[in-house]
Amino acid sequence: MNPLLFEIALRHLLARKRQTLVSLLGIVLGTAFFLGISAMMQGSEADFVHRLIDNSPHITVQDQFRNPQLQPVARLYPSALIQMHRVKPETETRGIRHYEQAIDYLRSIPGLTASHMLQGEGLMTFAGKDEALSLNGMVPKDIESVSTIGNYMIDGSVKDLAGNPDGVIIGSELARILSLEKGESITISASTGQVHTFKIVGIFHTGRSSFDQTQVFLALKKVQALLNRPNRANQIVVKLDNPYAARDLSAQIESHLKYKSVSWQEASEDIMSTLALRNIIMYSVVGAVLLVAAFGIYNVISTVVMEKQRDIAILKSMGFHARDVQSIFLMEGILLGVLGCAFGLPFGTGIMFGLGQLAFKFPGTTQLTQMPIDWSWQQFAIAGSFALIAAIGAALLPARKAAKVRPVDILRGAGA
Repeated sequence: MNPLLFEIALRHLLARKRQTLVSLLGIVLGTAFFLGISAMMQGSEADFVHRLIDNSPHITVQDQFRNPQLQPVARLYPSALIQMHRVKPETETRGIRHYEQAIDYLRSIPGLTASHMLQGEGLMTFAGKDEALSLNGMVPKDIESVSTIGNYMIDGSVKDLAGNPDGVIIGSELARILSLEKGESITISASTGQVHTFKIVGIFHTGRSSFDQTQVFLALKKVQALLNRPNRANQIVVKLDNPYAARDLSAQIESHLKYKSVSWQEASEDIMSTLALRNIIMYSVVGAVLLVAAFGIYNVISTVVMEKQRDIAILKSMGFHARDVQSIFLMEGILLGVLGCAFGLPFGTGIMFGLGQLAFKFPGTTQLTQMPIDWSWQQFAIAGSFALIAAIGAALLPARKAAKVRPVDILRGAGA
């Protein structure tokens, strides 16, 4: 950086203190609000994705194929002139064949935890009331490693299910509706006609009413007996050390096992698209704040160019090149941008801290929820970059105009 050019740029800004201060204040406020809003929006997104990731398997291997299998006649005669329609496949007991070998394969992959389960529908009868349930039959010792249900237990423990083969874990909403407590017995029947009595060994509360009312967790062997599907599993749930690798790993698993493998990103593709659209809208709105502030810089530097045309002509007559003149006015924009970041980022940090102290109690919840804030360095880098780009962009047009000033025209006009 040429010290002389920097000194000239600084003198220009100090010559119009009030206008310079207003422009600087615009960049400071723009940077601060950009940082605060961006950190709040990204924090809420990260919190949502974290809950989404935690409360669902990272990968689910299902007992179905992504594309329907061809019928034998279609494989034998792919170019046949006669086609057979409405061919009903042979009735079979659904499930993942050789799931033990599939589990062994999955567990050989580093950073991966997997467990098989059997899901089905059941009907619970208690005190003359019937409730439709989703039965989750799992290996008790694997429940906490592949699901987060243990984090939501409000009475009892997941480990109690391992110690009681006839135990069941139910949701808080189901317990409230039917006035159930830990230690009571309930009767569950399946469409196969099988009926069994279970003892409540735990109650969980996730805050999602439908989940807490319909989902129950039992030992795998008991669900297999209820559904009359011995030694069967219709799902394999997978947890990863790196959840964001789920999409690629899911394709690898499906290629190897042939069964449909769904990552959490694929299962929530509509939600992820909505979040991406929300980010575009958010950055457009907060970017507009800095754009408005940039007009203040443009106004100040344009005015300086108009007022200093004689000085510019003299500088060029003294041997300054057009690029030197352009650099002077670009430095003015850079100075305002750097100072705006220097004051705006700490101010924005204060806004972030204040937003982080806000707590809300939403209807139907018993606990306060704090505003999630993203404190990652990327937020500060993005806010600072936007401020500098806005400041330099605002200074670029006046700087180019100053570089095109012709000394002969200016000095001749002054002499006349």
